[in-house]
Amino acid sequence: MWRSLRPLGRSAASGGYRRYAWTGADADCRLWFRMQAEARRLDVETDRNGNQWAWLGDPTAGDAVVTGSHLDSVPDGGAFDGPLGVVSAFAALDELRARGVSFRRPLAIVNFGDEEGARFGLACVGSRLTSGQLTKEKAYELRDADGITLPQAMEAAGHDPETIGEDRERLDRIGAFVELHVEQGRALDLSGDAVGVASTIWPHGRWRYDFHGEANHAGTTRLVDRRDPMLTYAETVLAARREAELAGAVATFGKISVEPNGVNAIPSLVRGWLDARAADQEALDAVIAGIETAARDKAAAHGIDLAVVRESFTPVVEFRHALRDELVRLLGGKTPVLGTGAGHDAGILSAAVPTAMLFVRNPTGVSHSPAEFAAEDDCVAGVRALADALEGLACT
Repeated sequence: MWRSLRPLGRSAASGGYRRYAWTGADADCRLWFRMQAEARRLDVETDRNGNQWAWLGDPTAGDAVVTGSHLDSVPDGGAFDGPLGVVSAFAALDELRARGVSFRRPLAIVNFGDEEGARFGLACVGSRLTSGQLTKEKAYELRDADGITLPQAMEAAGHDPETIGEDRERLDRIGAFVELHVEQGRALDLSGDAVGVASTIWPHGRWRYDFHGEANHAGTTRLVDRRDPMLTYAETVLAARREAELAGAVATFGKISVEPNGVNAIPSLVRGWLDARAADQEALDAVIAGIETAARDKAAAHGIDLAVVRESFTPVVEFRHALRDELVRLLGGKTPVLGTGAGHDAGILSAAVPTAMLFVRNPTGVSHSPAEFAAEDDCVAGVRALADALEGLACT
């Protein structure tokens, strides 16, 4: 499976992946998913929001056990973030069949669409739509860097955008969702464990900062006469680092847009996107407030107009203790339980269905990069752990 999936959407220049929602690379990944499912005699369907489901058993019977993840990527992302969960789901089913188990509950493998939000700027679009956390109206407002709207992109890819929206009936069929994911950090590497169970997902969000200044000539405008928004933006980036350090949180300006974007022109607009996460809501609120206060103080000093827009937010996710504890028991009772600062579809769905997560060791902790890595032995351990979990939840 890795060999067949590996080349899809891979950039020859960077070695990373550019599997963006509703593009050709995304279509290739969707075809790969369908082929893997059909090879295992599973019934495949695409739901109203573009998520793919591969079913063993009656999809309408209810109380289904679902596993899987996503196949899309961040810009120049790694091979494991998302795909490891999908590949491991198919491999776990193979393992269960090799064990000769009988299924007492329907089982589904899912590929959620647009989890990373690389194209339209909002993460977990497929699961947010399904759970009702993203309305059809708000989804229709999403645009990519070329001005193409989400419905236009969906339609171009052959999916009817008129159908998108909350899918309560589908969620009501799910009794448990278990997502396997490569760890995005080094907790398991430091503890010496190949597999862990998730406890919580930190609260996190994305904020857009628009710094409006005045375009002018870079060579003839005196420094004292400038209204340069780039200075305020740069000082805000430094403030974000300081505030995050004080709170034991993380804050990152990882995306920037500049107008008019000329080498010899003072910018008229610098737009930066902030990603901020913390272990609890109080700490996150303190970080966000501190960054905005610093930005507004610097903006006033430099004659810059500032607008701050919260584009997305996910509160803290506390995975269902009963399901989490059951996974630990099924895995022998000694599997470490750990929190994470990364968002996942399992976190989005947790408000609607019982969800849990398994993490596979990442020896470097690197993620969202071509250097992302998990050793084969650890991946195999992850498959076996997932198979053990699914057997305990879905089989006699």
